[in-house]
Amino acid sequence: MNRTTLSLIGAATALAAVTGVAALTGGSADDTDSAAKAATRLPVQRSTLLCPTPSSSEVSSTTYTAYTPKRDGVDAKDGTAELLPAQNPADDVADPGGDDGGKDGKGDKGGEKGGQASPGGDKPVLPLKEPGKPVTTDVDSEGAPALIGTADGRFAPGWTVQQTTTIDAGSGRGLLGTACTAPDTDFWFPGVSTDKNRQDFVHLTNPDDAAAEVDLKLYGPSGRLKPSTDESITVPPRSTVPVLLSTLTDQRAASASLRVTARTGRLGAAVQAVDQKAGSDWLPASAVPSTSVAIPGIPKDASSARLVVFAPGADDADLKVRLAGPNNSITPAGHESLHVKSGMTTAIDLGDVTKGEPGSLLLTPEGGDGPATPVVAGLQVTRGKGSDQETAFIPATGAIERSATAADNRTKGSTLSLVAPGATAKVRITASAGTGGGSPVSKTYEVKGGTTQALEPPRPASGKGPYAVTVERLSGGPVHASRMLALPQGGVPMFTIQPLPDDRGMVAVPEAGQDLSLLNDD
Repeated sequence: MNRTTLSLIGAATALAAVTGVAALTGGSADDTDSAAKAATRLPVQRSTLLCPTPSSSEVSSTTYTAYTPKRDGVDAKDGTAELLPAQNPADDVADPGGDDGGKDGKGDKGGEKGGQASPGGDKPVLPLKEPGKPVTTDVDSEGAPALIGTADGRFAPGWTVQQTTTIDAGSGRGLLGTACTAPDTDFWFPGVSTDKNRQDFVHLTNPDDAAAEVDLKLYGPSGRLKPSTDESITVPPRSTVPVLLSTLTDQRAASASLRVTARTGRLGAAVQAVDQKAGSDWLPASAVPSTSVAIPGIPKDASSARLVVFAPGADDADLKVRLAGPNNSITPAGHESLHVKSGMTTAIDLGDVTKGEPGSLLLTPEGGDGPATPVVAGLQVTRGKGSDQETAFIPATGAIERSATAADNRTKGSTLSLVAPGATAKVRITASAGTGGGSPVSKTYEVKGGTTQALEPPRPASGKGPYAVTVERLSGGPVHASRMLALPQGGVPMFTIQPLPDDRGMVAVPEAGQDLSLLNDD
């Protein structure tokens, strides 16, 4: 046996360096409170974010907004935050709102840089000048590349970038929003489709200097969808590759689940879903498989909602379904429980489940013998009717342990949804200064256990331009959140919904009294 002992200084340095690159697995709010008693929480020193290619539509425009909240205990001088364009070897792939995805839906793998102009040319995009003040830029989406960004020092903790695209016409018409995500090695996307009325592209972005080898697997209502081509994808260094999901299989599934796994390296993964009748949006990845799931922020005027659940393990899952509304939690009529077979995607139509009131879905184990089974889940939400429908997606969303931020909010159209599945929780919501100035404004709210609170977030005092909204959990039980941005256009209720998981801006560093040994058995 070899025994290596790390000093506290070495452990703190290693943890602080790693947290900006490696994914942190968050537990419940109670777990976080217990861990905090035995460890010191310090700001991360480096963060990486990846933004997918927004669109190549000629009638689209994209707004990027970047923001880092002010934090105590962070050096007030050092640090940078900026993004640079990724290479796009798949420059012959058609727009996801178009008719096809190139010859095989994966584009040319020649590795040459696509003929795309960066939102900032060859210069860094959205460099921040100081925490607490967002920056924004507007670009024509046609030819805009994926972006790879890093923040360090004072800009790393809680660094957030929002990408909001408007496509004015065509089958991809809609408001598409996504928060740029940290790289990881494993993603689940319940709610994708290979149906003829849908075009779903998964965008794979590699931030590193070595190629990433990626496996894509699709699961339908009867299990694994039989692949019609090689499901392994090579993503060149610092590049992005879009893949049309319907080119991976000849089987058509209205609702399926996609697993993205990096065998080597790491990457960002995002799915752009285009419905020929109901518009388009980004479909965010589900939170990691869990025995209890919260899907926050169903709009009060949702005309339909479709729940998609997948059990990745070897056991089936039996779940209770509850709708947490403004006053209490109820069971949706006809959907008291849900049985999910292992390795198979289960989808149910809930209709206008909210009945004019905002709500959130809560899935919990139904009970019985044996341990509960972890699941991943997502919800497709539709507003409007007929030719004026618009779609958005809400994934199972992890709890806010400390704080979470939505970077792009407007004077009108933002709705913040908070759900407390267990005990009552207290939160503070802060509106930053606007990109055109102003002063931050904070308000404190109480979210009663088993309810959803949907509210218009505070606005900055005398502020102009887009602004950021940060949610901080102060006390009580777990809180899950999402933000809806609604920008109606020509009678179409265009909207997008982004989950607000914890920003992982802090890391727990063990105190000196704890055992910091690493044991290696030979």
